[in-house]
Amino acid sequence: MTVAGEKVSRKYELRQRADAMEATRQRITDATIELHGTVGPAHTTIAAIAALAGVQRHTVYRHFPTDDDLFAACSTRYWTQHPWPDAAAWKSIDSADERLAAGLDELYAFYSTVAAMLANALRDAETVPIVRQALGTYHAYLDEVARVLAQPFRARGARGKLVAAAVRHAIAFRTWESLVQQGGIAPATAIRLMTATVRAAADPGN
Repeated sequence: MTVAGEKVSRKYELRQRADAMEATRQRITDATIELHGTVGPAHTTIAAIAALAGVQRHTVYRHFPTDDDLFAACSTRYWTQHPWPDAAAWKSIDSADERLAAGLDELYAFYSTVAAMLANALRDAETVPIVRQALGTYHAYLDEVARVLAQPFRARGARGKLVAAAVRHAIAFRTWESLVQQGGIAPATAIRLMTATVRAAADPGN
């Protein structure tokens, strides 16, 4: 084999090795995501991840030396695959009730696709610091959603605080979970209920 041929062969071998390492990394990440969505982060062990990914424990540690590294990879991959609804898109709806209903419609539909993962994360945030820290992004997102959905009600002072509280309740995952997932209420009915609740909070006559 010529020198040029050896270089080509070497590059091919390195490429194959890199592809194999990336495939292993993805299997580990996907296994972690599956376990987080079933048993939750607090009950996910390296041994369980390795078994599900079909690798040894030391392989998991070689790709992800720390729990933070593994959790970051897992979170990035999962939430990239499940992007949150774009709150900015609702700003074009002038009607307060219609904007709120549109936002809740998208948000409730989204919750239905991430229910297991988000429920486990919210539960385990009480005992797992890295989960609690990661949920800061979720809470910041809800702050923005609440601001966008409450704005067209144009409530001020004590009335504004009441509207803000009602909107925060309406958009909360736990509200959707209680009404739709556990209560068996149709999403459209839950949305009408929450819209009426916020409207009552905004009504000066109440």
